[in-house]
Amino acid sequence: MASEIAAVRRAPSLAPGLALAMAGAIAFSGKAIIVKLAYRHGVDAVTLLMYRMLFALPIFAAMAWWASRGKTPLAGRDWLGVVWLGFTGYYLSSFLDFAGLQYVSAALERLVLYLNPTLVLLLGWMLYGKRISRPQALAMAVSYGGMLLVFGHELSLPGPHTALGALLVLLSAVSYAVYMSYSGELVHRLGSLRLAGLATTVACLLCIAQFAVLRPLSAAQVAPEVIWLSLLNATACTALPVLLVMMAIERIGAGLTAQTGMVGPMSTILMGALILGEPLNAWVIAGTVLVLGGVFLVTRRKA
Repeated sequence: MASEIAAVRRAPSLAPGLALAMAGAIAFSGKAIIVKLAYRHGVDAVTLLMYRMLFALPIFAAMAWWASRGKTPLAGRDWLGVVWLGFTGYYLSSFLDFAGLQYVSAALERLVLYLNPTLVLLLGWMLYGKRISRPQALAMAVSYGGMLLVFGHELSLPGPHTALGALLVLLSAVSYAVYMSYSGELVHRLGSLRLAGLATTVACLLCIAQFAVLRPLSAAQVAPEVIWLSLLNATACTALPVLLVMMAIERIGAGLTAQTGMVGPMSTILMGALILGEPLNAWVIAGTVLVLGGVFLVTRRKA
């Protein structure tokens, strides 16, 4: 981490990479704000997710096509891996996240999702027997303590099913951590852009199929605001951040890009307060500092 920062200081031409990483983190964090705004128009999670993925499908399909040009066709085993990762990493995690946002604030949702590096660490210990050092364990405890602080505060606020919402978002983070834990081999074989394009295309098709099975066609008739918010979500908060982060990694490396991504939870909390009127008080700030500090230490140890 220190060496990467020093490299950026020595090479001003790399500074745009930091801007790309920050823009990607902020754009992705806007997803929760847009979802909360859409819920004010009476739409449910299944329909809202369908519209997001419907608008994102052409972008991700184009990404998959572009990254697959001139490459060897996928074997049957690779297709099974792509479908599995698309199911866990993008479809299931997205659905659980959207469902949880019906009951919790955007701030709590972002903090729970930001625990993903600690969940990957736990899965590595449970699935592969990878050792967790004492500093890493302490950092994880700090992160979860911060999340519980914000969760405990939110339980005192009016609104039903806060615990259910937090559980759904946590399961969303676990689902994405499973994707991260199992994607390593396929990433090396297919490449990150090709895998991301194919897996997200699979997820888009699953979300559209889920709507077709669970909802009548008349449920697609929603307020115009929902359509525009979904289009904004699919482009500015879904496809664009993927490209921005990948461009940032090319310029400043994965480690520094991940650290720069810490602006994401802070931007969500600020947008939640300014746009949604969510509380911004000492409890939320203290919990956020603990979560960010713990995750910073975990990712720094891994870097």
